[in-house]
Amino acid sequence: MKYYIIAGESSGDLHARHLMEALEAKDAKAEICYWYKPELAYMGFVSVAIHLPEILRGMEECKKSIREFNPDRLILVDYPGFNLKIAAWFHKNFIQKKHAAHAGTPQVIYYIPPKIWAWKEGRIAQIRKYVDKVLSILPFEVEWYAKRYGHHVEYVGNPTLDEIDAFQKALPEEEVIAWKQSLGISEGKVVALLPGSRKQEIEQNLPLMLNATKTVGKDFRYVIASAPNISTDFYGQVIGKAFKPEETECRNKVVLAPCHGSKSSFMLMHCAHAALVTSGTATLETAIMEVPQVVCYAMRCGKAVSWLRGKLLKVPYVSLVNLIAGREVVPELVAGDLTQESLDIALGNVIANEDFRTRQIQGYREMMQLLGMPGAPQKAAEKILEN
Repeated sequence: MKYYIIAGESSGDLHARHLMEALEAKDAKAEICYWYKPELAYMGFVSVAIHLPEILRGMEECKKSIREFNPDRLILVDYPGFNLKIAAWFHKNFIQKKHAAHAGTPQVIYYIPPKIWAWKEGRIAQIRKYVDKVLSILPFEVEWYAKRYGHHVEYVGNPTLDEIDAFQKALPEEEVIAWKQSLGISEGKVVALLPGSRKQEIEQNLPLMLNATKTVGKDFRYVIASAPNISTDFYGQVIGKAFKPEETECRNKVVLAPCHGSKSSFMLMHCAHAALVTSGTATLETAIMEVPQVVCYAMRCGKAVSWLRGKLLKVPYVSLVNLIAGREVVPELVAGDLTQESLDIALGNVIANEDFRTRQIQGYREMMQLLGMPGAPQKAAEKILEN
């Protein structure tokens, strides 16, 4: 069978690669074409509008590639702004035409579907019309889709469990020691800073995180998780602006960890005492590795966004940890709730308040029970192979 897979961001890329391995293991005749263009994953209306010609060129290249490959299965991994448009085009140009010609009809499978429970609920119409099978990695989505839309979604487990399980089983202690030595953090406790994977997120979140390091936890080392496709010069500029010349001692406690895929962030979490995390997959990774955290997501016009959030958001939380657990396990400082003062207080709690830290870890374990066991890529591959 021929599989065409599309992903657009680093977390989706990691999940897609493990899915490809599972498909190849279950289908000896598998032919796979993979489309991954993280440089096209822009966030926000303005950013998308500015880069629209580039995005449209990328979409045309993708369509041409699909035509040439002629797949039996189109597998979409997250990346909804791009992927739903491709699904509509594929449905018209492949599924309808082949059905009319009584040829073998291909399928569209969405692995890690759009988070319509958070925003852009109208996308359910496109999913119903153009997607044949939805495979979720979040257990609460099954009930959400069923109750709100009467739409069937299958939970296949969460691939982050598999990725962290594989990392931990293959991690020799000498590698941890060498990694710490390479960053000059062999001594002292580490706080991880994960400010996001896009320039816009980093520019908005990292300065607040760095300012917090000046007054809270002065005895800690602060290690920034760098993202793929973001240059070290860019991080250097953001860090440089955050510290005054007389703040050399504080600046020297901050280290940028080079990015070598998921292994870099997993290694950082393995060594971390606590973390400041911009909402996303990283919050789930941090929880699975039982590192107490504060979820923080700065946005321009924060107060206005917070007001709109209460009117438009369909769920009470933004972090995957809280959404899966169904209650507040980790503090969420988002938009107007994220100020320098609120972040300083939360960071103080997460690194030094033992009751606070213990309650979080207990909540993580409740969440893990809901996630189930590893094996998501294999289960997803089995569903994809079904007619």
